[in-house]
Amino acid sequence: MKKSLLFIGFTFLIIFECLRVYLIMPMPGSQRNNSIELAYFLGSNKTLIRIIGYLLILYPLVSIISNGKRKEKILAISLSLFYLIIFYVFTFKMEADKMFYQPTKTYFFDISKNKIPTNKLIIGATIGNESKAYPILLIGYHHQVRDSIDHTPVMVTYCTVCRTGRIYSPIVNGKVETFRLVGMDHFNAMFEDATTKSWWRQSTGECIAGPLKGYRLEEIRSEQVGLNVWFRQHPNALVLQPDEKFKETFEKMDVYDKGRSKSGLTKRDSLSWKEKSWVLGIQNNLNAKTYDWNLLANDRMIQDSLPNLPVLLLLENDTASFHAFNRTLNKESLKFVKKGDSIIDLKTRSFWSYDGLCLEGKLKGASLERIDCYQEFLHSWEFFHPKSERYLKR
Repeated sequence: MKKSLLFIGFTFLIIFECLRVYLIMPMPGSQRNNSIELAYFLGSNKTLIRIIGYLLILYPLVSIISNGKRKEKILAISLSLFYLIIFYVFTFKMEADKMFYQPTKTYFFDISKNKIPTNKLIIGATIGNESKAYPILLIGYHHQVRDSIDHTPVMVTYCTVCRTGRIYSPIVNGKVETFRLVGMDHFNAMFEDATTKSWWRQSTGECIAGPLKGYRLEEIRSEQVGLNVWFRQHPNALVLQPDEKFKETFEKMDVYDKGRSKSGLTKRDSLSWKEKSWVLGIQNNLNAKTYDWNLLANDRMIQDSLPNLPVLLLLENDTASFHAFNRTLNKESLKFVKKGDSIIDLKTRSFWSYDGLCLEGKLKGASLERIDCYQEFLHSWEFFHPKSERYLKR
């Protein structure tokens, strides 16, 4: 009876420790199920669940070690050691924030002192009079970097498994909140706030479990472009520099921009409409559209329309920096053609830049409105935007 109870108690504890982490980390099969409620229950009640398990094993463990036979003592000690190993590995090695650390310090340089190669991709944002760039090879490891732009607190996030970059305001219920990386949900990074221990989805800023479920963080408009393009647009921009403590990790991220990672979780599928294909996604109110990156790379320009939103997508000569604009100007939808490096609207034959500015012609000085557009893996965009329509060139 004592041996059976001991075995049941340790089995209960071992399954709990493994399942708690398995459900929120990218392990075989773990991210395919809608198990976030179970994962949150296990994570938020881990102390109570462990106490229940410890009570199950306490009496038989003490009894066997004190009065049991030699084989029973060996079994009890072996089970105890095995559980301690499981507990250590899954608590101190495999939890997300024990694998991916925040920078120990953050510092920024301008173009004259910047150490980041200018061909690297960045997530950039402008607030007020200040523009900052956050290289993906840095934030892709950290997953989030806390900062401020023009004295406004920001939470810069990136998930390499989804290829999603977002910047949010960390203010929740009027308070600047602190977050930690807690795991993943359907391959997307997930954060836990320090106050309510609720869980938040990186790709949408939505709280998906806990007391604040349904709440959304305010998104701050950002762009994903090459650093050289960002400097062209914002010559006085500041760029996040690498924390030397993580130098080796950043070096491993060097090929991520081009989709040449060795990991199947982060490596690009160069074919179109595969799980790991690159796409661009646009969400406008209740309507969403998915655009094949290969098509944009080939044509360098895509013109389309969502309901009440004429869209212009442009890809620069670096084949990495993209821009999305509303084609509406003065209540009229413009149509464009691309001849070499020239972008020309058909109505006035004016010449436009990749930044959406009219450089020459009747509309000189006019500018197109930027719209939010994201580069992601197909599986990410379409899972979190299940009604998104695929753009197919006619």
